Parts: sequence; C-alpha cells; structure tokens
Amino acid sequence: MSEPWTLHPDRALPADPTTREIAREIYASTRSLPIVSMHGHVPVEWFADDAPFGDPAQLFVVPDHYLTRMLVSQGETLPRLGVGSTGTEAVEQDPRAIWRRFCAGWKHFRGTPTRYWLEHAFVEIFGVTQRPSADTADAIYDQVAARLESPEFRPRALLDAFDIEVIATTDPAWASLEDHARLAEDGFGDRVLPTFRPDPLLHVDRETWRDEIDLLARAADVEVDEYDAYLEALRVQRRRFVEAGARATDHGHLWADTTPLDDAEARRIFAAALAGEVTADEARAFSGHMLFEMARMSCEDGLVMQLHPGVLRNHASAPFAAFGPDKGYDIPAVTEFTRSLQPLLDAFGHHPGFRFIVFTVDEDVYSRELAPLAGVYPAMKLGAPWWFLDAPDAMRRFREAATETAGFSNLSGFVDDTRAFCSIPARHDLARRVDAGYLARLVAEHRLEQDEAVEVAGDLAYRSALASYPQP
Repeated sequence: MSEPWTLHPDRALPADPTTREIAREIYASTRSLPIVSMHGHVPVEWFADDAPFGDPAQLFVVPDHYLTRMLVSQGETLPRLGVGSTGTEAVEQDPRAIWRRFCAGWKHFRGTPTRYWLEHAFVEIFGVTQRPSADTADAIYDQVAARLESPEFRPRALLDAFDIEVIATTDPAWASLEDHARLAEDGFGDRVLPTFRPDPLLHVDRETWRDEIDLLARAADVEVDEYDAYLEALRVQRRRFVEAGARATDHGHLWADTTPLDDAEARRIFAAALAGEVTADEARAFSGHMLFEMARMSCEDGLVMQLHPGVLRNHASAPFAAFGPDKGYDIPAVTEFTRSLQPLLDAFGHHPGFRFIVFTVDEDVYSRELAPLAGVYPAMKLGAPWWFLDAPDAMRRFREAATETAGFSNLSGFVDDTRAFCSIPARHDLARRVDAGYLARLVAEHRLEQDEAVEVAGDLAYRSALASYPQP
C-alpha cells in the first residue's frame, strides 16, 4: 500500500539550506495572517444564497480556465469538460465523468501553479490522501462530494475556514447590488464587497453594447440617449457601488491607451455608436478616452482604479462562438505602458484622491516601464503578478525586476485573481512562500536585516493589500 499523499512543509521555499532556514522563519511570520482578496471573481450569489456547492466537477473543473485549457491542449474538449455544447458535441452532464477526465489528465499539470493550488486544496482543505489518477478518481470524488454536503463547506463558513478578512466580487456596472444588500443585512457588508466593472460599456463596437447600455440606463434610471447622459449614468452607478461598500473599479482592456478626446469628438463617436455606424478605429479611441474618464471619476468618488490590459480574449473563434465570452482561449499580447499611460498619469498621477493599480501579463515591462512609473507617481501602485504570471518562478522574477526600481512601498501587496474559490488560500500561501524565499536571499546577501524582511513579508501578504484598497 502506498504512503498517504502529503505536502512537504518546505514546498516552494529555496533549495539552498542557508536561505531556506531564513525563509522558514519569514514564512512562519505570515502563514497565519488573514487573507485580503481584493481582485476576486467569485460570484456574489454564492455568499448571498450560501447554498451548498453542487459537486466536485462544478467546483473545481468547469469554472477554472487554467485547468480546462491545459486539458484541451492535450486533446480534451470543452464540452467533455462540462463547459458547454457545440453544434456537433453535447455538453457532458455527468459530473463524475468530467471528474474522471480531469483526474486522468493529472500528469499534465506537473510543474504548473494549477498543480500547486489543487494539491493545497485537496490535501489541506478536503483531506484527500491519494493523488489524482484514473484509478483514484471515483474515491476522491466521493470524498470531496461528502465534504461539500456538510455545513462547514458552505460559502460563508469557508470565509471563516480560509480566514478571509475581505473579498471583492466583480459586478457589471448595471448590477442591482441586491445580493450585496442581502449580505449587508446578514452582517457581511464589510466582508464581501462589490467591484465596479464597466468594460462592456466602454467598448462601443461590441455586438452586445447597445443592449448593455439599455441595462445601464434602467439601473441608473437615466435615459442614455447621448454622451453626457451616458457619463451621468455611469456616475450614478458608481455612487451606488460606493454606498454598497465598493472600493475599486476593474478594467480589462486590450490596450493601455488613455488618450482623452475633446468633448465634441467623444459626443460624435458615441452618437455614431448609438446609430450602429461606429468604426473600429473610433471605438478604440473611445475606449482609451473612457479610461481617462474613469480616472477622472475615481478622483471624484475615491474608487481605486484597477487596470489589467494586454490579454487578447477569445483567440479561437469557434469556442468563442460556441461558448461565449472568455471561453475562446485568452492569450497574452505585447503591451506598451509608458506612452499609453502618460495622459492619465500626467493629469491625475499626483491627485491626492486618485489611486491606480496596474497589473500586467507581459513580463518585459516590469523593469522597463511599470516599476519606473510606480516608483515616481504617488497615485500609482504596481499590482502583484496576475494570471499567467502567478506561478513561483514568475513571482520571483517579478520581485527581482520590480523591487529595485519601485521598492516595496509602491507595490499593491498580493491580491489573487480567481473564480476558483477553493484556490484562494492556496494562491496566498504560494505568494507568501515565494516572498519569503526572495526576502531570505536579501537577508543572506546582507542586503536586508531579518527584522526588516519579516516586516516587509507582512506588508506584502496583508497590510499593503489593505492599504492599497482604502474605503472611499
């Protein structure tokens, strides 16, 4: 009989014995700190309804784009993984069959952050003692499913189990915020916070833009028939988000351009969009202009502005057509920041009421562009590694590339970016281990005192994240 599956206590810490010993002490000072999850994508309905999670496949496999993309790269299909149907293939309805396919493909996750997060969740949270495989799939499924049926694994209970002090959801600009109101009535108003995400409204050439403008108009009770009314409707909804506890906005544009238009040109392009006559060049110019306007509004209402450009969404047209947005393979693209952000930072970078956090998936810009910008503009902080870069070696490269120019004080602290609720503690644990290793090297090289390293580790894991997202 094989040994039970366990996790090594020094996983992701440095291999060098001297540095590892220092890293252990630094990590020990942060491992039990509460979690601040201010860039999350967990649905608010989970907490408002507090219903049991459906089954292991729906919790771990179906919503996790990291997981499904790897299996697709090895010959699986999204319908077979429960994501949706195509014209030639029906969606798999049997969660156990989905789970078996995932477990059979476990080897493909070797060396990936997905492997780390899943191991942490299975062993530390669900008590799984067998590694996933085709042979163990059913036993693991039964164990996880049994845990999910218990009250201790309801979403609100897991907030306590994971020691999540605050978590932000992502909500469309037209959201009624009724679920957040229910949470506030139940005493969770300071713990589960909305985040204002207006992306679909800022890209006037999207097929669904006109319908989403109607949703905004109804939510704000403003007739959006011209540009100035559009701005007013956005301001109305932002105020409602602030009243509901929101601390931030979130913008996922392809480009980082923030060049403003004059009012006459903005009005003209908006009118063309309403008439269905806008060009691609006009739409791109308008989206950059609206990032500038979002910064202006953040100066007014105090919402932290988050920007994470540089991902070409829906790279594959067939999955996008079959399954909808964010299912057609999102792929990083080269992103330029220095010139693109100049209009916004020149106008608002020293504004005392503006806070701006920039994320990227393009490693080349850390030391060349983003760290120098964050290292001088008081309003700007550099966000922690995001998405394709939230892996151990990528995190280390981020610290090495950004810290020498920006220092630690101009970084956001670690905030995760996940729809997979049970990966949140794993992601924060990994970040704390990697930071402990990086800081331990500075101590071993006599570039930092150990008490300073412990203080910085606490900042990166907890205090900086709280400070980066103050209440408006």
